[in-house]
Amino acid sequence: MMTQKWVYQFGQGSAEGHEMMKDLLGGKGANLAEMSNLDLPVPPGFTITTDVCSYYYGHNKTYPESLQEQLKRAIATIEQKIGMFFGDPENPLLVSVRSGARVSMPGMMDTVLNLGLTDQTVLGLKRKSEDGRFAYDSYRRFIQMYADVVLGVDHYLFEDVLESFKRHNELLLDTDLTEADWVSIVDEFKHIVEQETGNSFPQDPYEQLWAAIGAVFNSWQNPRAEAYRQMHEISASWGTAVTVQSMVFGNMGNDCATGVAFTRNPSTGENMFYGEYLINAQGEDVVAGIRTPQHLTIKEKEAHKSKLPAMEETMPDVFQQLLSVRQILEQHYRDIQDIEFTVQKNKLYMLQTRSGKRTAQAAIKIAVDLCHEGLISKEEAVSRIEPQSLDQLLHPTLDPKAARDVLTVGLPASPGAATGRLVFNSF
Repeated sequence: MMTQKWVYQFGQGSAEGHEMMKDLLGGKGANLAEMSNLDLPVPPGFTITTDVCSYYYGHNKTYPESLQEQLKRAIATIEQKIGMFFGDPENPLLVSVRSGARVSMPGMMDTVLNLGLTDQTVLGLKRKSEDGRFAYDSYRRFIQMYADVVLGVDHYLFEDVLESFKRHNELLLDTDLTEADWVSIVDEFKHIVEQETGNSFPQDPYEQLWAAIGAVFNSWQNPRAEAYRQMHEISASWGTAVTVQSMVFGNMGNDCATGVAFTRNPSTGENMFYGEYLINAQGEDVVAGIRTPQHLTIKEKEAHKSKLPAMEETMPDVFQQLLSVRQILEQHYRDIQDIEFTVQKNKLYMLQTRSGKRTAQAAIKIAVDLCHEGLISKEEAVSRIEPQSLDQLLHPTLDPKAARDVLTVGLPASPGAATGRLVFNSF
């Protein structure tokens, strides 16, 4: 009897799946596979199917017998492709773990980055990168994310430690901290985990990985996800997939960055690249509100009267790579795309693409423009406009040409993408 396939691999140039397999691989996994098939720069990884989620809930939260072996083979394939090894103290492979249902599902588990870091592998990362500050910055990020989304430790406990440290040492930004600073903070973070859970922070990478996978599946039935499914009539039987992907680092120096973008303006529908990035940062920094993101294009920078340089200026070669990816994705998907990317040592890597959310006004303009560009037919353009969304256009709106004072600007992120906090000052 043939063993069921639970794990599908992907990576630039080849994948075991494609975009039509969203029911099995989830939207994230299917689109990563499709970008791999398009030979876009996708770091290698694998997707654990939604069938495993169904099995998990149908068998008292246990896994299929053959899953462990298939997962180990998938890890070994990544190791072979990039020459790094999971749990190796000298040359450690680190991975990200993400949830991914067939449709966007706000309320599910947040991403865990840098999984595989331990007290031993962080030393290997330091030697390999020749940058101790980067290594321990990555470790403190991992401890905080893992403790929050996997172990259930309140992330504000970690934020309080970090903010207190910066105030005490008169430091403004996270990037101002040294290696020694991060080593000290890592120790405090591990102490918080032990205090809150009664256990030391896990030092076995496979233990970390299986716990993160379990956290993804458990998040499928958390109260927020269940409420969203009921509101949008999404069946609980669909389940979620889990995507495990080799890490690339946007926080390795000033030739590294991370960003999010829309291939067209999601508010107006204008055919203009629209997004934000941060130099020397990881993904959560862009939407966390800790640092001010920078625009991708000079045109956007000038429109918002920003003094911060655009990617078009600071990383012109990478920006041209990104423009090429933008064109390939729009031609292929025939729709506005919402993308996530990382730049490591001036090389672009694609981490996600999906159809972009848009306003009713933008939806009409994008549909008409795509029709004029020959990407979709008139019939398809009409079918893409949801009748209920037209109600938005029948209500009075503010005059876009009226004088106004801009208090702040930000990227209109997709549901679930943006997080932040309010800070109240006493006067």
